Amino acid sequence: MAGQEQQVRVSIPVSALKRAGIDRDDQLQLKVRNDALVLEKIQPRQPQWQQYLIIWPLLVAILSGLASYGYWWFQKVRPVPLTGAQSIGSLTIVAGVVTGAVLFIGFFLKTRNDPENRFSRHIYWRNFPVITIAFIMILAFALVGAFWVLELLFPDVIFDRFTSMLLLVLFTYFADAFMISAALTINARSLSTILTVVIVSGCVISMAANGQRRWWQHNLSFLGTHAAENAWQFNLTLIFSALLMVVLIDYLFVSLSRIYPRTWRTSTLRILLTLTAIDFGAVGLFPNNLTFHWLHDLVAGGLVTLLVLLIVGVRWLLPAVTKDFLWLSYGVGVVLLLLNFGFRWFGYPSLTAFEIQAFAISFGWLLMLFSRLQALVNEDPGLLTIKLEQESAVADN
Repeated sequence: MAGQEQQVRVSIPVSALKRAGIDRDDQLQLKVRNDALVLEKIQPRQPQWQQYLIIWPLLVAILSGLASYGYWWFQKVRPVPLTGAQSIGSLTIVAGVVTGAVLFIGFFLKTRNDPENRFSRHIYWRNFPVITIAFIMILAFALVGAFWVLELLFPDVIFDRFTSMLLLVLFTYFADAFMISAALTINARSLSTILTVVIVSGCVISMAANGQRRWWQHNLSFLGTHAAENAWQFNLTLIFSALLMVVLIDYLFVSLSRIYPRTWRTSTLRILLTLTAIDFGAVGLFPNNLTFHWLHDLVAGGLVTLLVLLIVGVRWLLPAVTKDFLWLSYGVGVVLLLLNFGFRWFGYPSLTAFEIQAFAISFGWLLMLFSRLQALVNEDPGLLTIKLEQESAVADN
């Protein structure tokens, strides 16, 4: 049967299509999702190199397993322990980190040349090494932590060479698949997540490594001094986290400049955030030792000043600031002031507790600020007007 079905013609501004990366000749599809109409470009067939997302890590993992088997045979390692020297764990960490890094670099470069991936194309080459090192660090932390847990669960366990090779292939496959997936799906949100993971994991590892020295009876900065064990972990965490913040700030404001005109407000906000990141890294670069004590206190005080300026100035510096975010920022400022006065006037909380709480609150607010900037990048600065024209068409029932 043939019947009449009412249809509507939609006119969309060309500027909106350009922002979405849609050309006039592209084919579009309309979907109904969560009581909303979603207009999407019909994606072409995936490039051939993306179709090997499973094959590439499997192939590399098998080659790594064969190389490890040859190493154990040549070194006459039999049976093979799970952890320790010449073990499954040590060879997996080496193979996973090396092959994962190579695959991440290769697939990231492929993704960056993909016209459909707007994020990767907006990353400057000066930021690429920091991003690569960040993912390598995450992978290394994950592998070391996994085998540490396995050692606790299966102490003194040993395997024959073939079984050891299969286990190495399995772990290496997951490591390589993670790195390839990260290279294909990297965006500003994943950078914020990595920043959080690096800071939290680095600080927790530093705290755990100094658990026997009662570092919490001193202060948080004790973790970066000569008196602490493995102080380089804590200081390196701060320095590298600062580099990640600079990368994220660079991308966000470059993208924001394509939507909002560059003004003294956005430039000032970018400068303050960049100075905050640099100052944060300087806290780790100049540990609270006898040599750098005065400089450490100076940069730590500067960090507090910069955060206060950001919280107070966000009302005028952040484009399209919402009332919710504004009141949240003021609430964060009030809490930080209460913690400061409580510590200085009443000695409550303790110095270590005060530093940890103030750091967690400040860092959480910075992440929310980055999230708000990312939302501005994804949004249009104003409302776009579309035009609906009703027409009739013949539809087959």
